[in-house]
This record gives sequence, C-alpha cells and structure tokens, in this order.
Amino acid sequence: MAAGKGTRMLPLTEKIPKPLVLVKGISFIERIINVLLSDNINEIYIVVGYLAEKFSYLEKKYEGVKLIYNPLYDKCNNISSLYFAREYISNSIIIDGDILIKNPSIVKNSFDVSGYVSVYTPDNTDEWLQQIDNDYIVKSCSRCGGRDGWILYSISYWSEKDGKQLKKDLETELEINKNYEVYWDDVAMFIYPEKYVLKIKPVSSEDVIEFDSISELAEYDEFYKKYIGE
Repeated sequence: MAAGKGTRMLPLTEKIPKPLVLVKGISFIERIINVLLSDNINEIYIVVGYLAEKFSYLEKKYEGVKLIYNPLYDKCNNISSLYFAREYISNSIIIDGDILIKNPSIVKNSFDVSGYVSVYTPDNTDEWLQQIDNDYIVKSCSRCGGRDGWILYSISYWSEKDGKQLKKDLETELEINKNYEVYWDDVAMFIYPEKYVLKIKPVSSEDVIEFDSISELAEYDEFYKKYIGE
C-alpha cells in the first residue's frame, strides 16, 4: 500500500513518496520487499498513486514485483488502493509501504487465520486499539484508542476465504455505497465485523515501527534532525 501523499512527512515527501524515504540508507519499501523475499514471498504487488513513476525501478530491480496504479489516490481514502488490488488479496499479506519491520521473523508466508500484527499496551494510546479473547479480536476495535489493549499495526493476514469476502465488501462499499472516505481496514473492522473472524499476531514494540512525523523518524535516524532544528 504505497499510493498516499504522505503529507505528515512534508517537506520530505514533496518530491518523493513516503515509502521511498530512506531510513538509514534504505527506503521503507525496499526494506519491506527484502523482508518478503527473505521468507520466499515472491509475488509482490505495490499499489501506487502519488508520484507513481518514482516506483518504476522496483519492477526492474526485483523479480516478482508488480505495480498497480490507483487513479483515485488523491480523491479517496486508502479503501481505493485495496479496491484496485482486490484480485490479489486472497491468501495474502497486506502491508503499508511506510512501515519499518525491524524483526523480519514477524512476517510469515503461511498462516492459519486472518488478523493483524498487534502490540500490547497497558497505557493510554490514541491508536486503533483492539480487545481480545484468546487472541481473537472481540468488540471490533476502538478508533479513538484507550488503554489495556492491542495496538493495530499495518501488517495483516487474509486467508483465501476472508480475502474473497473482503474483495466483495470492497466492491460493495466503493461501487454501490460510494463510501470513499474510509480506510480499507474499516470494511472488516467496523462496517462488516460479523463477516470476519480475526486474530491478533502478537509482536513486540521493538519488532515494528510506524513513523507518523519527521520528528519520530529523526529519533531513529539522526540524518533527519536537520529538519526539526536539531
């Protein structure tokens, strides 16, 4: 998932998409590709939109990488990106293109149930927060956070059955209901939660990082301190 403008990372994203921002010399997207390849995941689709041409070298550099263009990237939320990739989401892993996977072992090419990579927090958070029962997600998910729950990260697994259902529900929401403003995750987590049985994939906060700002990125890579006046 790499179609967005990454506005929270301006000015870094004025000329390149956020997934192509370098983190200690290697872009987010290439780090993800290498993690997938290391576990023999060789069929990789990247949904692009903003500055799509910047990604073209990846198809040449990595065998098995294919780009999918989302023409609605600047008009819709990211539900449109998964919609244009909907033919490939059965038995798949969906990953945001701007996530840093520090521990490659958390990505597996085989799984028995759909669900999200998640990190437990006992503290207050404003991230999407899941409550679980025996690792299964219950009570859907809280958009506005909370405490004592599992933070949803942008790595998710979809079985063949759930992938087919997700494809149908994406088509319903985008084509029929004209629901352009939601995240694709809303489809399973909030709009049709009764259609899915989802399980968390527990990991540590040290295994994966999501950077929402340049200041957060600068804490990990000192190169970017010049953008925040340090």
